[in-house]
Amino acid sequence: MGKMTGKVAIVTGAAGGMGKADAMLLAQEGAKVVITDIQEEKAQQVVQEIKENGGEAIGFKQNVASEEDWVRVVEGTIEAFGKIDVLVNNAGISGATPMLEMTLEQWDRIMSINLTGTFLGQKHVIPHMQKNGGGSIVNISSIAGLTGGSGAGAYTASKGAVRMLTKATAVDFAKDNIRVNSVHPGFIKTPMTVDLMNDEKMRGWFLSMTPIPRLGEAEDIAKAVLFLASDDSSYITGIEIPVDGGYSAK
Repeated sequence: MGKMTGKVAIVTGAAGGMGKADAMLLAQEGAKVVITDIQEEKAQQVVQEIKENGGEAIGFKQNVASEEDWVRVVEGTIEAFGKIDVLVNNAGISGATPMLEMTLEQWDRIMSINLTGTFLGQKHVIPHMQKNGGGSIVNISSIAGLTGGSGAGAYTASKGAVRMLTKATAVDFAKDNIRVNSVHPGFIKTPMTVDLMNDEKMRGWFLSMTPIPRLGEAEDIAKAVLFLASDDSSYITGIEIPVDGGYSAK
């Protein structure tokens, strides 16, 4: 029996990188997984990969900043699987534009995906968790949600807001047996960061900032997500878990 047997999990931004790793591990542990991403074809490839490994999954194209898309994804999940036990709000974008050079459009885009997308996911999933007698929400923030990120004011603000939204939601819905926690990745190798991580100068800087002398893998994040999604963390809510090789301990 896997840790997630009998549970249904939605993972946003799961066409690649950390989201895919989350979805694959949850499926490996027995969850029925709903893959969502703006990249529909890649999302369906992840669905197929899960099925080829003996798991169960469906996929949807989704812009997490769209309330209509959230309604469609949640309704489709209920139609396919009958309930929602876990929501992993993973979808997000980065942005390193200096504050005085940032346009309002750039600011709004980062906020709409990173923060509003997380809010909308909670808003539309929580009522089903209440009906189901409980659930677990895992919001993916960042080490930038714990410390000031130089040259990335909007991204840092959005991820800090995700951290505090997580705590507020945890307090509001603990009575419904709904747990809400956040994960804060450090320097993680993903398709989105591979070019940056492969740059010798930048790689050296990343490693100099991280007490554990290696870069993180997407699977490192997935293991933290699995812990928070599963009943192993049944008395844990409202916390943040940095998965950063010790960066935030300095």
